Amino acid sequence: MAKKSKEGGNAIWETIKTVFWALIIAGLFRTLFFQPFWIPSGSMKDTLLIGDFLFVNKMAYGYSYASCPNIHVGPINLDARQICGFFDGENKRWLGHEPQRGDVVVFRHPVSGEDYIKRLIGLPGDEIQVRDSLLYINGKPVEVKDGGTFVEKYEPQGPQGRPPRCANAPVGEGGECKKFRLIETLPNGVTHDILNIGYMPSADDTGVFRVPEGHYFMMGDNRDNSTDSRFAQSVGGVGFVPAEDLIGRADRIIFSSAGRSLLYFWTWRADRFFKKIV
Repeated sequence: MAKKSKEGGNAIWETIKTVFWALIIAGLFRTLFFQPFWIPSGSMKDTLLIGDFLFVNKMAYGYSYASCPNIHVGPINLDARQICGFFDGENKRWLGHEPQRGDVVVFRHPVSGEDYIKRLIGLPGDEIQVRDSLLYINGKPVEVKDGGTFVEKYEPQGPQGRPPRCANAPVGEGGECKKFRLIETLPNGVTHDILNIGYMPSADDTGVFRVPEGHYFMMGDNRDNSTDSRFAQSVGGVGFVPAEDLIGRADRIIFSSAGRSLLYFWTWRADRFFKKIV
């Protein structure tokens, strides 16, 4: 009987060790290489849709405190700075690589610490402005051309259950929600879709933003439905994003579901599986 009890105790201990090392390995993988990210809002439509699931490439820009995840499990409530505080300070990155204009970037909000995903529009030293819904970089308008109309169903979307905003509002439940689509080409040749809903003074006509050294200017592709660098942090916006707050680059969608749960297999978007993000 004593022998069986000892064997049982050894089995439990081996299980605990296996789980422990599995968590350590998973944590290192998530910190050093790739972080899963689920798109919760429509600010990057139509490049990214609510329910797209992707992995963030953390090797793209090197490492900072933001490379470590926030951990919120039961009574454990640790911020990334508490875990990787040795990286923090002086807005520096370890083994850093410069992000490129047009990259789709996941970063930590400079104030709230929440993870955001936007497109990098302005580099250090750039002057960014929006005039009459058209983006200007260093005083020159970017090239845009008509991209047709983006159409989606007017219904609750994703886990938050919020309906989309429409250029043809009001739209009844189940109706066609339309947005104006343009194809925008940035100065370095990166081409991507943007969406417009209608004229919004605070977003479509701005002052000139001068991007400080060591910072970046981010915008959502769904231009009239994005809280980004056009809005100051003091009013809930993103403002300029320090280099140390970058988490990584979004390169490819792995999986996509239009439903409120992964279990709703009939809502899976098979045409978006493994789609390259541009």
